[in-house]
Amino acid sequence: MAVQLEFEKKPRVWLAVADSLTMIKRSSTHIVRNTDQLLGTFFQPIMFLVLFAAVFGGAVGLALPEGTSYIDFLMAGIIVQTVAFGSTTTAIAVTNDLQKGIVDRFRSLPMSNLAVLTGHVISDVFRNAISTIVMIVVGLLIGFRSDATLVEWLMIAGILLLFTLAFSWLAAIVGVLAKSVEGVQWLTFVIIFPLTFASSTFVPAESMVEWLRPFVENQPITQIVGAVRSLMIGAPMDNYGVMAVIWCIGTLIVSIPIAAWLFKRKTSQ
Repeated sequence: MAVQLEFEKKPRVWLAVADSLTMIKRSSTHIVRNTDQLLGTFFQPIMFLVLFAAVFGGAVGLALPEGTSYIDFLMAGIIVQTVAFGSTTTAIAVTNDLQKGIVDRFRSLPMSNLAVLTGHVISDVFRNAISTIVMIVVGLLIGFRSDATLVEWLMIAGILLLFTLAFSWLAAIVGVLAKSVEGVQWLTFVIIFPLTFASSTFVPAESMVEWLRPFVENQPITQIVGAVRSLMIGAPMDNYGVMAVIWCIGTLIVSIPIAAWLFKRKTSQ
């Protein structure tokens, strides 16, 4: 009884934070212990980086401004693509928890509704940070060079953090709505594939067919890639930075309450 009274006296915000930290630890531990996921975290982005640089570097390099190497152009795009596809992990983890009845066990505890989703989202941030660092190291080994200052690298980190959170919360919505892991993989592929490939991730937007350019130039992935790339290689920022932040914050404002509402609705059935 004394323990229950002590628990009830604690502020709800403090309890929500404590629950979220517990779930973050749980989700992060799963990543470390899952060898297959760790291998994917390290090697998949490296394969994309090395193969795209080797296969398309010669042809695409001709369309780039003089003095810009394709590996320098590509690095920002590969990082953003990896973060986008990496958000699939959040969706799969949420679906797994719902399917296997783990969430039902949590319902018997006085736990915040957002804690489970927050745990998966934040662990996804850790995983993407590791992937990004690994890619930059490999990029440096195969010729990537950046003129970015420390302040600019901090700005890059901030934009990527916002982007990871935004896409992971969107993925959490997919994870709640999907009825199976296979459904998650199909839904996220349908959403992410056209956004990443119909963007300036791998080639300049100017080199694409004219009817596709309006979509490419104004969709969120292009804005994120443009902001990160400009900071990395010292290209003109234009409106990329502002639009990238607007897209990310807008997505967070919309997706967090929707994910929380859907999760609460589904787990209360």
